[in-house]
Amino acid sequence: MYIYNVTINIDDTAHDEWLTWIESHITEVLNTGKFTSAKFTEVLVDEEMGGSTYSIQYTANTREDLDNYYQFDADHLRSEGLKKFADKMLAFRTELRIVKEYYPTSVSN
Repeated sequence: MYIYNVTINIDDTAHDEWLTWIESHITEVLNTGKFTSAKFTEVLVDEEMGGSTYSIQYTANTREDLDNYYQFDADHLRSEGLKKFADKMLAFRTELRIVKEYYPTSVSN
């Protein structure tokens, strides 16, 4: 499995409008059919540049799903945010491959 992580810093002047927009944007990304889920998180760090920072983690089953997203959907979906929040938003993207997941084991007393 793969995680496509998008980290975004949004300026305080656009924060509320962006929060409304990002909810629909996440839905649009999921509706491409390339991802199975998304987690929307707030990054708990004070940024020197100000604003608020968030991370969206989209889960893809295969590398092919991720590559197809880049080929067929990413440019169009990214351009919407750039048009709307170009000078108020800074984003960077990271790909992660899940090697193994661990879960707690039951402890008997």
